[in-house]
Amino acid sequence: MRYVSTRGSAPILDFRDATLAGLASDGGLYVPEAWPGLSRDEIAGLAGLSYAETAARIMAPFVGDTLTPDELRAMCETAYGRFSHAAVTPLIQLDQRHFLLELFHGPTLAFKDVALQFLGLLFERFLTGGDRHLTIVGATSGDTGSAAIDAVAGREHVDIFMLHPLGRVSDVQRRQMTTVLAPNVHNIAIRGDFDQAQALVKAMFNDADFSGRFSLSAVNSINWARLMAQVVYYFYAAVRLGAPDRPIAFSVPTGNFGDVFAGYVAARMGLPIAKLIVATNVNDILHRALSAGDYSTGTVTPTAAPSMDIQVSSNFERLLFDLAGRDGPALATQMRGFEASKAMRLTNAQAEGAAALFASDRIEPGEMSATMLWAHEHAGQVIDPHSAIGLAAARRADLPADVPVVTLATAHPAKFRDAVERATGLRPSLPGRVGDLFEREERFATLDATFDAVSAYIAERAVARG
Repeated sequence: MRYVSTRGSAPILDFRDATLAGLASDGGLYVPEAWPGLSRDEIAGLAGLSYAETAARIMAPFVGDTLTPDELRAMCETAYGRFSHAAVTPLIQLDQRHFLLELFHGPTLAFKDVALQFLGLLFERFLTGGDRHLTIVGATSGDTGSAAIDAVAGREHVDIFMLHPLGRVSDVQRRQMTTVLAPNVHNIAIRGDFDQAQALVKAMFNDADFSGRFSLSAVNSINWARLMAQVVYYFYAAVRLGAPDRPIAFSVPTGNFGDVFAGYVAARMGLPIAKLIVATNVNDILHRALSAGDYSTGTVTPTAAPSMDIQVSSNFERLLFDLAGRDGPALATQMRGFEASKAMRLTNAQAEGAAALFASDRIEPGEMSATMLWAHEHAGQVIDPHSAIGLAAARRADLPADVPVVTLATAHPAKFRDAVERATGLRPSLPGRVGDLFEREERFATLDATFDAVSAYIAERAVARG
């Protein structure tokens, strides 16, 4: 399997090098040169398999000959052996047609663990025995940071520098990052929002002087390997609800578009997906793009669902590339225009192509809270604000009555205790494995959201090439 950049001018890489690179050198994102496909019989054959075995089968075409089948299977067993539920991502039935796919049984209680536990093992595998030292630079709106830090803390040949917006993540999210005191972990709180943090990360990758001094890599969903691992749970859930003999719809609370793009990849591979519902909060750039073709930024509004408080959705570029005939130079021109003006109209091909599979909705704060209360009172489930946004969009989606709808439950409710308590009157407790979180020492730096401040901080602490 070879990987190409969405902007057309970066070198074509194999899976190993695409994983270690993260962002392409032309500013684009790596995607497979062609989408692999699974037959109906192959999809049906996933029924009854463990999550780890399912993961090995789904990821095998993307990995190619970089890992042997036995090596890939062993890595999946190790990655998902740390999850607290034997099913890894269990399905919970809410009523006659709605289901939750619980993605928060990993070590940091969020869906990012599903991909990052595996990605951490890939980094270790690809770096062992060589002289390359990897400098991971990432930005988080809340959950990526803790999941990435857990995955690489204490590992040799890698340092991680994680940016988060000061005061705009929950106290649990922050502490899950800042209480990890391993010497290779560096947390940076920036005086700004997530979009500024994400822009700083991209600027460091694209700055020839800075990126030339270090072996940079990414753990955000701009890294293809992370997104690849998220494709698995769409197959895992769908076959348990009757695929490939019936189509399944998925509702995905999303800000950066990576989680729902993984569903698009599953559909391209042959999984019968009736609809992918993109559920946004009031920071609704994706809803506006998909419903009206208007991909333009606004001011980020802080909400009780902070992981969705985003106005620039990095992974949307992958979809635009695929829907516009995979014309890298044309997309590069389109994205440069967006980066300059912060506004862009989708082309007819992009808008019509998206409409064939995607729907979208914007969920207001009151409806989010009402959905948390409904889930508790009518289905006995306590859910977090992000999952509630997905469920609210699922419950009012216009779909055939015989299509099951799976909402991705992206975080444990205890990560957002205040919001859950306001909506339901219940204050969820942290699981025992992280129960002492508020007694642990914190360590992080606070910096202005400027390239000079952040790049200088990293340069003083990172290991240079060679």
